[in-house]
Amino acid sequence: MKNTKLDEIDLRILQTLQKDGRITNQNLAERVNLSPSSCLQRVRRLDQAGVISYYQAHLNLGSIARHIICLATISVKNHTQEDFNAFEDLIESIPEVVECYTVSGESDFLLKVICADMRRYVEINDQLVGSSRYQVTINSYVVMKENKAFRGVDLATLCDHSKQLES
Repeated sequence: MKNTKLDEIDLRILQTLQKDGRITNQNLAERVNLSPSSCLQRVRRLDQAGVISYYQAHLNLGSIARHIICLATISVKNHTQEDFNAFEDLIESIPEVVECYTVSGESDFLLKVICADMRRYVEINDQLVGSSRYQVTINSYVVMKENKAFRGVDLATLCDHSKQLES
């Protein structure tokens, strides 16, 4: 992926797909000023190169079911690769953990958990703490309001900044 050369048209395609993954190839081609066949060829190249990881619908969970969102910082007592790998395997096995990042600072991991209610979140917490294999400390934050949801990255700003760093 790192070696994939992206030009301005590729970036416009990616920016458009971030905002509307269901756009037809015809409409995408019109937006980026390409023929439909050239546009499709570029999208396929971006897919095959791994630049596009997947397509996903952003759901309004509140219209489907009651739920809570919790963010949790996790500190693992023993900083061995074996313990980190085991913890990552545990995280992978819990479907309510929808995002997990290894981070620097006082904590080792940052989790985003979406579950039905606080009772289920406590069960997940118990599952994370309950393993005798390693000791963890968890700090939890219940999301009260989502002020700005992720809607994609501003590629123009990001890529312009990267070019400045290369100069």
